[in-house]
Amino acid sequence: MRKIILLMHVSLDGFVAGPNGAMDWIRVSEEMFDTVGKLTDNADAALYGRKTYQMMDSYWPTAADQPNASKHDIEHSQWYKKVEKLVISNSLKDTNAANTRFIGNDVASEIKQIKGQPGGTILMIGSPSTYHELAAHNLVDEFWLFLNPILIGTGIPLFNNINHKIDLKLLQTNSLPSGVIGLHYEKV
Repeated sequence: MRKIILLMHVSLDGFVAGPNGAMDWIRVSEEMFDTVGKLTDNADAALYGRKTYQMMDSYWPTAADQPNASKHDIEHSQWYKKVEKLVISNSLKDTNAANTRFIGNDVASEIKQIKGQPGGTILMIGSPSTYHELAAHNLVDEFWLFLNPILIGTGIPLFNNINHKIDLKLLQTNSLPSGVIGLHYEKV
């Protein structure tokens, strides 16, 4: 059975984006990109909501082609182009998008079916509203949370509308020089 791993930046007070979706508070570093690279190495699918998909698709397909492309840009661009993209959206239906499947109707049922198919890890990068929908059906198996040392006070909360208890087991921590702490949990 395939696993869904949520990969998300979060503020110390539990927000994944500030007001109006601002993410300028997120601290990135080469060490964090190396951790993400290990996750993408084991994932053969990416799961996005519409907004995150549009943001990713506007950058990653050509990121490696830029003259100042970093190691992370090159590696993640190569992964993005080959990985299957699962996009939760009622409005996007582009059948010509390479390696992309749009899911808009019975999301929980379709995701359960996809998880039951052979394959590797499904990595959900960002997409808080999609996470909220999947969490309501207990479909996320692991969490990689990058806890940023900042309080932003308001915005989009990571944990919203969860109507049941989810027990987690800490698998790993990773303290980065930037002050960000990587926390890896699995559902028990």
